[in-house]
Amino acid sequence: MGKQWWTAVGVNLLLGIPGVVPVWLLWYLAVNWPLAALGWTEREATENDGVLPWLVIAAPVVLVFALLWWLTNRALRRRRTAPAFRLYWPVCALATLLPSFALMIAL
Repeated sequence: MGKQWWTAVGVNLLLGIPGVVPVWLLWYLAVNWPLAALGWTEREATENDGVLPWLVIAAPVVLVFALLWWLTNRALRRRRTAPAFRLYWPVCALATLLPSFALMIAL
């Protein structure tokens, strides 16, 4: 399982590089609409078009990335012996989010 495990982590790290875009879009939507409505954040002053334009942009990007991630990991999962819900999926999700976390820390 050794080499096979690292290939899954490596593939998810590579998927995380373009995955920065959907993570940023989801963060932007959350900060400007639900969290701002709850009073946890302040809304961007120039963001007055409503949520529909961002959903038209963000929804396809996030859905395409999620589908690509799921199909890739489903194909990789078939060759792994790690427990799926306890180990494989959480590790792959964290590996995919590592580039986003690295950018958040660096900036």
